[in-house]
Amino acid sequence: MKLHELAGRSGARKTRKRIGRGIGSGTGKTGGRGGKGQTARSGVRIKGFEGGQMPLHRRLPKRGFKNTKFALKLNEVNLGRIQEAIDAKKLDAAGTIDSAALIKAGILRRAKAGVRLLGGGEIKAKITLAVWGASKSAVAAVEKAGGTVEILAPKPEASEQAA
Repeated sequence: MKLHELAGRSGARKTRKRIGRGIGSGTGKTGGRGGKGQTARSGVRIKGFEGGQMPLHRRLPKRGFKNTKFALKLNEVNLGRIQEAIDAKKLDAAGTIDSAALIKAGILRRAKAGVRLLGGGEIKAKITLAVWGASKSAVAAVEKAGGTVEILAPKPEASEQAA
């Protein structure tokens, strides 16, 4: 084999298209953009435009409701993360674990409306938690390990039924 016989694998290097270089090139004249008009211009193609007909996304009915005004943005923490922090001596299992303690330990970045405790992972330490909300599986796992969970969220009001 000689130096001039060396070549890359076929298809390894792709030659770029030289558009707008005459009719004979195959990509001359309109340069692969079709005819004239809005679609031939750069950056001005209306997505979902159907030639004046009412677009599909406007023909379909609106559904659902998103409670953005009153929805609480909560931090979600799994039990496994808390156990890892206790094992790494970042959290003190003896004291009450709340959002401030979780931020100090580096589990949470910032306090939102509160902390919701989820049952992912395993907890072995006996801990006291003060959180906004907790799943049933998380509360059961903490109580099984000998700890307690204090829920800070206000209890829903029982509706009075007139007889």
